[in-house]
Amino acid sequence: MIINENTIPARPAPASSRGIIGWLRANLFSTPANSVMSLAGLAFLAWAIPPLFQWVVLEADFIGTNKDACTSEGACWVFVSARFQQFMYGFYPDVELWRVNIFFAEMTAVLVWVLWDKMPKRNWGGIWFLTGFPATSFLLLYGGFGLEVVETHKWGGLMLTLVLSLVGMVIALPVGVLLALGRRSDMPAISSFCTIFIEVWRGVPLITILFMASVMLPLFVPGDIEMDKLVRAMIGISLFEAALIAEVIRGGLQAMPKGQYEAADAMGLSYWKGMRLIIMPQVFRISIPGIVNTFVQLFKDTSLVLIIGLFDLLAVMQAGITDVNWPNISIEAFVFTGFVFWMFCFGMSRYSQALERKLDTGHKN
Repeated sequence: MIINENTIPARPAPASSRGIIGWLRANLFSTPANSVMSLAGLAFLAWAIPPLFQWVVLEADFIGTNKDACTSEGACWVFVSARFQQFMYGFYPDVELWRVNIFFAEMTAVLVWVLWDKMPKRNWGGIWFLTGFPATSFLLLYGGFGLEVVETHKWGGLMLTLVLSLVGMVIALPVGVLLALGRRSDMPAISSFCTIFIEVWRGVPLITILFMASVMLPLFVPGDIEMDKLVRAMIGISLFEAALIAEVIRGGLQAMPKGQYEAADAMGLSYWKGMRLIIMPQVFRISIPGIVNTFVQLFKDTSLVLIIGLFDLLAVMQAGITDVNWPNISIEAFVFTGFVFWMFCFGMSRYSQALERKLDTGHKN
């Protein structure tokens, strides 16, 4: 009888390589050095977590309206609850907060519709995200058509952070792609223009760009047109991030094998059709980490708009800790604000990792 691998029944893996024991052995105790580092890390966590948990939860104060309600030795989360409305909405009128809540709800629904691959008709969701969602968001937040107008200087908090981030991401990605393609163009005029644009914008700190956009941008528009301060910030942030995205995309284009371009030419595809159907889908797949890293940086960089007088989440928090009625509250304020920023950035990171796994072809180019 001839015995081959197909006739030998599969045996389960040893117990030591399965379950929690197997995971610990493979990830934490695979070598003596890893074991020492793992034990040191566990010892540090055992030393740090109990007092931190006691300060954050067990001995913390949560209910109250002023500093007098903080009577324990733990964290004073009363500050967060008392200022929560400002953290979320800035200085938006109280009677109009329902409009911001609708904006938050629509934004969540549209993002789930576009990003979750199990949602039906995602193409329509993408169209609505690029057309209907900006229009309805502007109508809700700014007003008009029967709604009271709320000037942008009253916008603030998390609402302003999300508005700046979404606008910057939506504009920066397509502009960055065009700049990357233009920089690699065979036409000297287009290549030189895109190269100069990218090098100038990404070589200047964003805080400088915001200041220049606030001061100098109105000089380039007719005198009878008053450019809103928020619009200036959006333009500066979008162009700055577009320059960063362009370099990420250019790296992806350079990583593409020459055979892919030759395959598009062999199929008789035009330049733009070859880019759309063959090259760019692969470029986006290998550029996901860099693109998401740029978006994470954009989300955090929105805090720099304070330089031109806009109060995002971090700026509202900093204004709150200067209140004489809330002394010695800076630690709680920074912890809460940092947690909010981390939550959004971590969410983007986890989604990008899931997208990488989904698009993984199982081989390297």
